[in-house]
Amino acid sequence: MPELEWGRVIGAAVVLVVMLGVGLGLRLVLRRLIQRAEGNHWVWDDLVLRLLYDLAVVLSAAGGAWIGVLVLRFQPSVRTVIGQILVALVIFVVSLAAARLAGGIVSSIAMARSGISQSVTIFANITRTVVLVVGTLVLLQSLGVSITPLLTALGVGGLAVALALQDTLANLFAGVHILASKTVVPGDFIRLSTGQEGHVVDINWRKTTIRTMSDNLVIVPNAKFADAILTNYHQPEQDMGLLLQAKVGYDSDLEHVEKVVIEVGKEVMTEVEGGVPDYDPLVRFHTFGESSIDFTVILRTRDFTDQFVVKHEFVKRLHTRFRAEGIGIPLPTRQLIFPDTPALVPGPR
Repeated sequence: MPELEWGRVIGAAVVLVVMLGVGLGLRLVLRRLIQRAEGNHWVWDDLVLRLLYDLAVVLSAAGGAWIGVLVLRFQPSVRTVIGQILVALVIFVVSLAAARLAGGIVSSIAMARSGISQSVTIFANITRTVVLVVGTLVLLQSLGVSITPLLTALGVGGLAVALALQDTLANLFAGVHILASKTVVPGDFIRLSTGQEGHVVDINWRKTTIRTMSDNLVIVPNAKFADAILTNYHQPEQDMGLLLQAKVGYDSDLEHVEKVVIEVGKEVMTEVEGGVPDYDPLVRFHTFGESSIDFTVILRTRDFTDQFVVKHEFVKRLHTRFRAEGIGIPLPTRQLIFPDTPALVPGPR
């Protein structure tokens, strides 16, 4: 009998070691497959392989341990306890791996839509939290703990917490709404109705961070940011039109003026960094002013911040070209006409 029992112990140990070896072998194979999968643009195979990589050793070890328990022929009560422990361990590990998989899926979907990695953080974190909560409830249920009272307590406690954290929850849901609607994503240049403007650096669960052109950070709570009236200079396209006002004298040849301005505009679009080379500038005369004919020049820049150097170069070159072509930019003038007045008669001294 003792020899038989020792034989069962040795057999159980051999089974456990073999299953561990199988798990480690699968892990090595999966690691190589993951390295190969990272080279392609399809992310789903990478996510599935990482899930199997996380579960390989634990599932193999749990399977080997259960086979060893059956080989050793424990008492039913002991076997039940060991089985519950193994099931709880498997549920715990599967929950962690599933949370990682779900977060990766949400991140890949959000990245495919927005293309900005910062904008997926909030969605991935919420997804991981939900999966972990569900896994915890399943784990407690598997251990014989009734989750119905727990859910009731969580519901009442959740209501109290929601009332206490109204502002925080408002910012959280506002951040989710901002990212889901895709009206603003990190990297966009925006201007708020309150006057703040700059590039959106990050949108997290509580606040939106804007970097101004003076390289300062403006922190806006998501609830206020979602309600703000703003202009997004990167939507629907990142390049934007640039309108400049100018004027020439009434004695100028407008056809010649238009030709010169377009030539200077094309030169700036082609040579100045930030211009759109394939864009054809436009000139539109619109007003007979008091001392000039006013017109608008329409250029185009690749980004909002490029407008300053483009405008700078255009004004310099247009001024130089106007002087070379003899085109005058008139100053405002006034002609004062006085009616005839009677001569002033000196009064007595």
